[in-house]
Amino acid sequence: MGNEAIALGAMAAGVQVVCGYPGTPSTEVLETAAKRNPGHIYVEWSVNEKTAMEVAAGAAYAGARVLVTMKQVGLNVASDPLMCVNYVGVKGGLVVLVADDPGPISSQTEQDTRHFAEYARIPVLDPATPEQAYEMAGAAFALSEQLGTPVILRPTTRVCHACASIDAAPIPVPERPAGFKKNPDWVIFPRLSHAAKKKLFAREESLSRALSGSPFNTVRPGRGRLGVVCGGVSAAYVQDAMAILNADCPVFTVGTPYPFPAELAEEFLETVDAVLVFEELDPVLEDALVYLCGRRGLHTEILGKRTGHTITAGENSANLIAVQLAAFLGLPAPEVPEPGADAPALPVRPPILCAGCPHRASFYAVKQATKGMNAVYSGDIGCYTLGNAAPLNTTDTCLCMGAGISIPQGLERAGDDAVHIGFVGDSTFFHSGVTNVINAVYNKTPVVICILDNSTTAMTGHQPHPGIGRTVMGEVTAKISIEKILEAIGVDFLRVVDPLDQPAAVAAVRAAVEAGGVRCVIFRSPCVAIVKSHGRMQVRADCRRCGRCIRELGCPALSLEDGRAVIEPSLCTGCGLCAGVCPFGCIQEVEK
Repeated sequence: MGNEAIALGAMAAGVQVVCGYPGTPSTEVLETAAKRNPGHIYVEWSVNEKTAMEVAAGAAYAGARVLVTMKQVGLNVASDPLMCVNYVGVKGGLVVLVADDPGPISSQTEQDTRHFAEYARIPVLDPATPEQAYEMAGAAFALSEQLGTPVILRPTTRVCHACASIDAAPIPVPERPAGFKKNPDWVIFPRLSHAAKKKLFAREESLSRALSGSPFNTVRPGRGRLGVVCGGVSAAYVQDAMAILNADCPVFTVGTPYPFPAELAEEFLETVDAVLVFEELDPVLEDALVYLCGRRGLHTEILGKRTGHTITAGENSANLIAVQLAAFLGLPAPEVPEPGADAPALPVRPPILCAGCPHRASFYAVKQATKGMNAVYSGDIGCYTLGNAAPLNTTDTCLCMGAGISIPQGLERAGDDAVHIGFVGDSTFFHSGVTNVINAVYNKTPVVICILDNSTTAMTGHQPHPGIGRTVMGEVTAKISIEKILEAIGVDFLRVVDPLDQPAAVAAVRAAVEAGGVRCVIFRSPCVAIVKSHGRMQVRADCRRCGRCIRELGCPALSLEDGRAVIEPSLCTGCGLCAGVCPFGCIQEVEK
């Protein structure tokens, strides 16, 4: 897997510290480092990406080779320390793995990390395949130490999750880092920052010339005066598209989009009259080529996203590029089948909470407790975002990590008369929820905060977090209590309840709504994927066909047959929520 390749490449390069925060499509990089750790590498899931970046900076100050991992929206969280550490510099190699998510497939945004690299003046490597991702991981450490600066490695989803056979080098045991040496330059004063900015700007030209000779930037000769420029996974798609078309044209592949390899690009542009640029996500290479043509007085026509010749959002594919490339080269349009055209139609499967998920019980309890009220429900990032789906309909807003606590504060201060209820998960609470609760208490903003504690980071693959009591390296550690944190902050109302105990859960929410100030309800029940089964429920033959269990819960184990509710035994976990909803007692437990 591409993510495994990145981890193994970093380990072969002598990485000593790996830290990050889980987020698809990056998660498996850190997990591989933990799983394949020979014993001398320190690995941690940090509380959030900002903390991970600061831990990484400290280790790099002391001379260690460090890898810090995140997805593209995590880079937003880490941007403060990353911008600063680029000014201060590092002693050991610092590689920042940022996985972008074209589509987006599992993200809030479709942002392009190459823009951040240019904005921050941080070199970025853009792998096209898992094999190249493995090679770039090692090269990034060497470049980081050569420049004394962090280096971004930016794979996209299809590189992260593609698979290839790779001959991985042995994992060495590196020498102990020299350790931190005191120096005034480690302190980021304005005078230092002013001088550092000049150095960062001045090195662009020399670094661009050096990267023009990088093995990751290649020119493949071909016939004709029409060429292709590509980068990242789109370079792999171009290769497949050329095979589909049986075409042959010059191709310039850019593996180091920033600083852009201008000298090599200029040599390539002088051999062609026009180029078509393929890249994900934004026109980064395209804009660099247009700028280069203007600066150097070149007359090559640059086509791509800005000219409408390639797509401006979503993923590329070999078939899509084959169609666009054929039109550019004047070749017959290829006959490319639609994905799954030969397969039978599949049933629609919208995202939904798992059967037996305790979050369904939590949302249902809140909905029952606020029935008839003008209530606004603010969601957050995690499995529980799926509370927006019918019939629960308990997610009216969802913005970013931790905003489920702070958006209700803004709504409340806007002056309407609604009851403002925010939802956040346990992992997200530790990531960016604590400060938002502090904000509500400090500013005396009356909101109801529901913390859905299922004892894991479920959406990204059940990684541990500070409330679990163990680390990614398997060590037993302090189990941080959410309720003790809330008590220390000084919330006005606090209840802990099992959401599967519906009477108690509904009563807790009602009491919270009626109370004043900052009110917190912790719904605590483990993820159904961790506690595999409570048992199994069954609908009796005397079902009254009222449909309430279907209409109010939306559990995927429940369906209708001839108007009668039935429970699919292979899906049911025996949580019992449906039994509590049935007004006639027609659902009963049949086995534990």
